[in-house]
Amino acid sequence: MRIYVNGRNIEITDAIKAYAKEKLGKVAAHYDQISGIDVVLTVIKNPSVAENHTAEVSCKFTTGQQVQVAETAESMYASIDLVSDKLSRQVQKYKEKNLKSKTHSDSIRKDGAPAEDTEEEIISIEAE
Repeated sequence: MRIYVNGRNIEITDAIKAYAKEKLGKVAAHYDQISGIDVVLTVIKNPSVAENHTAEVSCKFTTGQQVQVAETAESMYASIDLVSDKLSRQVQKYKEKNLKSKTHSDSIRKDGAPAEDTEEEIISIEAE
């Protein structure tokens, strides 16, 4: 799995890159079907904007689908923390949804209720 960290209007230092890879690497531990994570860190250089640090993350899966999240905060580290938490929740939700669809819980073959009813009917018919 790869993690790319890019920046807009900001020079990406080794400390920010390492912090982003550490936080988002923990998200990758939740689900092994992640093929890559792209991180774009942006700074708005307008002094009237209070929350001017934005982190946008695109998490790509081996199935071809992806999850995108973005968060804004007053510091870059805070925005990375927020986006990491949000991405973690989204990946777990995607994983549960994906695993639930693979188990086929509504399958006809696993339907055990009618089999029990038919056995009771057979027993009651033989008793008469």
